[in-house]
Amino acid sequence: MDLVIRDAEVVDGTGGPSYRADVGIEGGVITTVVKEAAAAGCLRPVARRVLDAEGLALAPGFIDMHAHSDLALLRDPDHSAKAAQGVTLEVIGQDGLSYAPVDDRTLAEVRSAITGWNGYGDDIDFDWRSVGEYLDRLDRGIAVNAAYLIPQGTVRMLAVGWEDRAATPQELDRMRQLVAEGMAQGAVGMSSGLTYTPGMYAEDAELTELCRVVAEYGGYYCPHHRSYGAGALEAYEEMVALTREAGCPLHLAHATMNFGVNKGRAPDLLALLDKALAQGADISLDTYPYTPGCTTLVAMLPSWASEGGPEAILERLADEDTAERIRHHMEVVGADGCHGVPIEWDTIEISGVNDPSLAPYVGRTVRQSADQRGEAPWVTARRLLLDDRLGSTILQHVGHEENVQSIMRHPVHTGGSDGILRGDKPHPRAYGAFPQYLGRYVRELGVLSLEECVAHLTGRPAARLRLPDRGLVREGYRADLVLFDPATVAAGSTFEEPRTLPTGIPHVLIDGRFVIEDGRRTDVLAGRAVRRTPR
Repeated sequence: MDLVIRDAEVVDGTGGPSYRADVGIEGGVITTVVKEAAAAGCLRPVARRVLDAEGLALAPGFIDMHAHSDLALLRDPDHSAKAAQGVTLEVIGQDGLSYAPVDDRTLAEVRSAITGWNGYGDDIDFDWRSVGEYLDRLDRGIAVNAAYLIPQGTVRMLAVGWEDRAATPQELDRMRQLVAEGMAQGAVGMSSGLTYTPGMYAEDAELTELCRVVAEYGGYYCPHHRSYGAGALEAYEEMVALTREAGCPLHLAHATMNFGVNKGRAPDLLALLDKALAQGADISLDTYPYTPGCTTLVAMLPSWASEGGPEAILERLADEDTAERIRHHMEVVGADGCHGVPIEWDTIEISGVNDPSLAPYVGRTVRQSADQRGEAPWVTARRLLLDDRLGSTILQHVGHEENVQSIMRHPVHTGGSDGILRGDKPHPRAYGAFPQYLGRYVRELGVLSLEECVAHLTGRPAARLRLPDRGLVREGYRADLVLFDPATVAAGSTFEEPRTLPTGIPHVLIDGRFVIEDGRRTDVLAGRAVRRTPR
């Protein structure tokens, strides 16, 4: 045997009571789980290495159900932002925009469109075009495992372009084909960003047809739906109805209720979901354990201003009359990019810029920078959009703690960081979401028990991903494991120091190999693409 983890308090991912055990590993697989070995006087497993886990909890590796590490996994072999949290699997390709499938035209367009999420990628060799080729690239060795969602917005970019119109029958057939190819090549489902262009231009009938294809391959649909603000409940209802018609499982991305109009309304959302679940719907969701959101500044614009893609956006922003129309929609009407709520510039904090000369904006709200400059907030925001060529990222301080806590208690809840790793002051969730759950919401606040929380972060997401050998501490399962101290585990990252690594997580294993050992990152690249399990 390669390794025995001795006298660990096993929190096995089922949600059941923890137990003391010795856990043996060989060839990347859990081969032995001996409960209460010392107390029972059992013959204890032996191995080439024995790790004393006295005082530590042993859990399955955490699964980040909503990650934006699509390029970070390739550019940063260390990737301690996730590895140090105990994350052993990330689900990428989120919010309907990512880098496969593409052709030369759409690759350039998507790189510009989400430069705020991942950078433009000048340091990346984009030697893939299909989903399968991208997964093959990941298989060369990455810090943690990764599963991929086909991005519906990118698919629409390929088949339709950036136009705000219904797809033709031929274009819809092309999109069905692209989704089927991506699923056959190993994607676990399809994502959408229905407040991001061009994915938001898709009507429900189009999305339903694509979801039918996803369902045929045993995948799930993961929408960032049409509103988390005004009309949020209606947007959730839309996704529930759409996927039930398509016969497709639904996983709601960063499912929360934000903005002043939704304060205290989490029970309304949960009642909606409970009703659908009782009627037989297959639904899960993920959240991050913080109140502010994170996206790009350009995402706040009305969708009509984004038609045609990044260069068309810049042209509209440069035109005085069109820019005034954009301002009116954002500040008075409530742009669909800002979830139908008139924008409040004192809630929009700049977290990162592509152009280093714009660094003074970072860490300040748009209103604070505008006040310093003696100008209206829109003038500042417009200047930043133009000067940074749409690359600026933001924190959006519009969440409610009571909603966060209510939703994370729900039985179909899973954890997702939604972590954007770019920018001088990224959201601390990128470096701290999982220890934040364990430290703040388990130990300090008691919102969840330790066993419940670990199940939310391991067994439940593995079940959604249909992974038959991950997500539990069980014989025959992959040895993707995390050891942490329940008494000290905590997120080190804060809004002031967002890149600080967590404490209380000394060991993380992927495929039975230490990627974090004694609190330090090793040079092991044990991660690979995790492909959809065929039916």
